[in-house]
Amino acid sequence: MVADAATGVALALRGEGDPYALSRILRQGDALSLAAIRVLGADALAPYALDHRAAPGGEDDETVVREALAAYPPGADASEVSVWSYRGLVEASHAFLPGGAGRWPRPPEAGAVWIDNDPWPKLAHRASQLAALALPGLAPGLADALAARTDDLARGFVRAVRRRDWLQAAGLGRWLARLPQVPPTLGLDAGLAFVRQMSGGDARVTLHVAAARSFYGRGR
Repeated sequence: MVADAATGVALALRGEGDPYALSRILRQGDALSLAAIRVLGADALAPYALDHRAAPGGEDDETVVREALAAYPPGADASEVSVWSYRGLVEASHAFLPGGAGRWPRPPEAGAVWIDNDPWPKLAHRASQLAALALPGLAPGLADALAARTDDLARGFVRAVRRRDWLQAAGLGRWLARLPQVPPTLGLDAGLAFVRQMSGGDARVTLHVAAARSFYGRGR
């Protein structure tokens, strides 16, 4: 289910397939569909950030996202990654779907101390899990904090490639595509193309690379 939805998002970002509608890929009232939306987070709405690639989300999309937010809110013991992911989906709903801010949940407070304190391997792991928040305009505070550790994210990208962890590499590459002052010596464009090729068609890797290309012109 997650792979099918990720494939649909990637196709829309590349301008392929039918006009994108989240509710056409993931059905209302279906538990697996709602879980898939929570896994994808803000990426479920990514095509709506490109005006020429998808029609504005309608009431059916509103309904299925609202159901996902209600079904899987972060609990009191939720990880920081889970809270940030939920927050990103709320922010994307405000930005890309109609309905007015008053009809969406308020974004939960999400801690960012870990960005300063985590050693670079742990930072890279968490940042890669939050790659959906690398959409333009989302989580500006998180992006600014990660920008201060660009070199550590670049180290994580290289390490993930060497370990053949294509999903982590793609997520980190996507963040690096958004951040300024990425070291030219990293070879990000060629690196993203290599990750996509070596991933064997992994749908979420393809989505991350497509997003890096569509929004920031990185990758080949």
